[in-house]
Amino acid sequence: MRIIDLSVPVETGMPVYPGDPEVRIEPALTVTADGVNVLHLSMGSQTGTHVDAPVHIDDSLPALDALPLDRFIGPAVVVDARGLAPRSAIGLEYFEGRVAAGQVVLIATGWSAYWGTYAYQGHPAPTPEAAAYLVECGVRTVGIDALSVDPTPAQDIPVHRILCGAHAVIAENLTNLDRVLAAQELGHRIEVSLLPLRLARADGAPVRAIARIDA
Repeated sequence: MRIIDLSVPVETGMPVYPGDPEVRIEPALTVTADGVNVLHLSMGSQTGTHVDAPVHIDDSLPALDALPLDRFIGPAVVVDARGLAPRSAIGLEYFEGRVAAGQVVLIATGWSAYWGTYAYQGHPAPTPEAAAYLVECGVRTVGIDALSVDPTPAQDIPVHRILCGAHAVIAENLTNLDRVLAAQELGHRIEVSLLPLRLARADGAPVRAIARIDA
C-alpha cells in the first residue's frame, strides 16, 4: 500500500480563483517571543485543494457540515482527459461506461502542471451533459486537477449547479492525478480521502486530499 498526496501547498501569495480572498500566513506567536510557534491564517474557504458544498451556489442547499462523511471518501476512478487544448470541453464520451454509483470520480486534465501560472486559468472543463450523466449514474463526488469544474472565468457555472443541485461534493485544485492514473492502469485499487475542515455552515473548505493505492 502507498499513499499519494493530491494536495497543493497552502502558502502566502498562492494562486486563488479570480476574486477570492488572497492567502496570507504569518507568525502570530513565536518561540523566541512567546515560547511557542502559532501561525495566523487569512484565506478564503475555497483556498488551494478544497471541496465545494452544495450551499456554495444556493443558500437552500446543504452546507458542508450537513453532508454525510461518505461523500468525502471512497473508491475512486480516474478519467483521463489529458492532452486537450486550453479551454476544451470534456464531453460525455469521457465518462460513458467508466463510472458507477458510489465512486469518487477524478478528472485528470494534466492542468496541475500549470499551477502558479496564468495558463492555469485556461483549463479544460466537463460539459453540463457530462455532469448530468454523472448525477444520473449516482456519482456524488467529483474532483478535478484544475481551478474549477466550470471554465475560468465563467459567466455562469452550470456544472456546479448540476452537481451541487444533486447534493454532490466537488473537489478542485487536485494534483498528482497522473500518478493515480498510472496506478489505475496497472489494475491497482484506489481509495481517495477528501476530508475537509469541519467548518460550521460552510460553503467549502481546504482538504488534505490523498489517494491510497493497494496493489
